[in-house]
Amino acid sequence: MPLRPNLDPQHFLLEIPDEVGTIAWREIFANDHPVELEIGSGKGTFLLAIAGAMPQSNFVGIEYASAYADFAADRLRRHKMENARLVKAEAFWWIRCHVPAASLTALHIYFPDPWPKTRHHKRRLIQLPFLKEVHRILIPGGKLRLVTDHADYFAHMQQMLSAQSDLQIVPFDSPLPLPPGSPPRSLVGSNFERKYIAEGRTFNAIAAIKPQ
Repeated sequence: MPLRPNLDPQHFLLEIPDEVGTIAWREIFANDHPVELEIGSGKGTFLLAIAGAMPQSNFVGIEYASAYADFAADRLRRHKMENARLVKAEAFWWIRCHVPAASLTALHIYFPDPWPKTRHHKRRLIQLPFLKEVHRILIPGGKLRLVTDHADYFAHMQQMLSAQSDLQIVPFDSPLPLPPGSPPRSLVGSNFERKYIAEGRTFNAIAAIKPQ
């Protein structure tokens, strides 16, 4: 079931056939502004906020759940956020298939599925092959930002980042000015973050850059 009736994603929901291969951001946004990508956009709260705060940049959110993808794209339409688009896809595959090399200034991954059971750890997104792909798609100086409420997954993220040499670990900095009234300890202002703050969970954040 959709999260609200009468959703109308229009052109804010990108549908790119596999055979298209690597895309050109200029063909999507009709400009050469910097492009940032969010994996796991959910209801689109962070995507909407950062696109509004940074009108001279373009933003793409990837969401696997159809209901959330449609809802987030509809929010972009209702707010006339022409510098943002939503993709309904499995993130790692879509990036490998469509994202050009050295084309993103930032990659945002906030509260990804921790796959807590040991037998499911291989399904975690943050693995060495994925970090290789992150290095490929970031511009020199481009930044990967990660936030999780799951202590074991955070330790895994640290381990994976320490095990590779393409990206340099740096302190996490919030990607946008948080609006007045944001909850204490807020880092990115997403729906999951607000929920987890209310539950009293602890957050861990880390970032990495592609060297110049």
